[in-house]
Amino acid sequence: MEEGEEEDVDISDISLSQPHDSTYDPGASATDVSEVTVVEPTSEFEDSKYIVFESSLKQLFQTCPICKRYCNLQKRSSGTFVSYIQSCPHCLYNRKWDSQPIMGSTPVGNLQLSAAVYFSGGSYIKMEKICKAMNLQVHQYNAFRRHSRSFLEPAIYHKWKKDQETFFEELKRKGKVAVGGDMRADSPGHSAKYGSYTIMELESEKILDIQLVQSNEVGGSFYMEKEGLKRGLDLLEANSIEVDYIVTDRHTQVKTFLRGKNITQYYDVWHLEKGLSKKLEKLSKEKECQLIKKWLPALKNHIYWVASSSKTGPEKVAKWTSLINHIQNVHTHDDPEFPKCGILIEFLKTPASGTVALYKVEKLLVNKRVLGDVKKLSSDYQTSSLEAFHSVIIRFAPKSVVYPFVGMMCRLYLAGMHFNENVKRQQATSKGQAYSKICSELMRLVFTEVFPEPGRFVEQLSAVPVPEISAHSLRRCQKK
Repeated sequence: MEEGEEEDVDISDISLSQPHDSTYDPGASATDVSEVTVVEPTSEFEDSKYIVFESSLKQLFQTCPICKRYCNLQKRSSGTFVSYIQSCPHCLYNRKWDSQPIMGSTPVGNLQLSAAVYFSGGSYIKMEKICKAMNLQVHQYNAFRRHSRSFLEPAIYHKWKKDQETFFEELKRKGKVAVGGDMRADSPGHSAKYGSYTIMELESEKILDIQLVQSNEVGGSFYMEKEGLKRGLDLLEANSIEVDYIVTDRHTQVKTFLRGKNITQYYDVWHLEKGLSKKLEKLSKEKECQLIKKWLPALKNHIYWVASSSKTGPEKVAKWTSLINHIQNVHTHDDPEFPKCGILIEFLKTPASGTVALYKVEKLLVNKRVLGDVKKLSSDYQTSSLEAFHSVIIRFAPKSVVYPFVGMMCRLYLAGMHFNENVKRQQATSKGQAYSKICSELMRLVFTEVFPEPGRFVEQLSAVPVPEISAHSLRRCQKK
């Protein structure tokens, strides 16, 4: 019986025999009378479960099956588990019945409920509230955390590493690979505790690696992105995976780091468009620049057109700078890389030459820094799939919840496995019902390998270096 969760309810004076005898066979005292059919044997964790009312259970045991008189009952419960000892004072018939199998001293239902909540990205607190609302008995939060530390998180870490090894072997056979990288902070601004840097193989859109960085490791949240990228690239190099180029945002530290490593870097178009659009929208609110508001849709489209239609850096710059002429209805240009516009679409109905709006737009869009960024825009792959993955992370690790380092890492790996399972694929179904292969595989791993011999799995997870906890982080974390 799990510590701290046992509840005894005496319904008679009968002494309680050992309720969790490991030799006890539930099938020896139970008969399926609902159907006369051959039932295929299933693993305990794969067995179907039902919600049963306590009053219905008592009906099964309050009458002696031998003499048909009332019996004495004693109940013992622990979370989802309940056990009844039935004893007849008249004919001395007695039996013990358990609602679910026991593994060691752990009820299978308790462990499986913890696993189902964790592996599906659920919240124990929300699940507990739902169950309390209908008086459905569940184990306590400390048992959920004990299950997580001892079995669930070691299983997640083990599976992530095994899947990663398999993917790495596939990539070695491909030769050079194009990757994308981006960081997600667990909170906005410069107060983030964690930063997770994700590296994706852009052709397959599968997550290659996720590096979790704690801000106090690197002297502040501003430095987490560079450190996460460095660790990720070091892992790829250690596994003999050669990077052709990487697509990222325009983070200055990342730019400097990659230049020092002689790794070709391209910029994601959306990140540049987003940054410039914010500045243009701010300009458009000025009194003499209201024309910019009308230009905005075309200006945004121009960024994507430049990237997608160009093969070289100089060609991108030539097409980008042609925008200023185009605004003034001039469609021939001095740059030999792009001497003339192609199919023309009317840009303006009012002349823009000589206006304050044109002057400020030119100053913003055709300065040295922007031209350097345009030159490095990615013409092929973008990091939009990484942004989609960040949305998946929210399901497993909401920003409103503080997790310990290992808990956060395992939730990131869960998100990565779920994302890789579903990328570019239709949702898997069984008998018309959608299901998660990852959850099933993790559940099987827990019950067939981790729980029977947890030592090597716990040891593997324990080898992960965990940063020291800052004084601020020692405050009680919100339970989830």
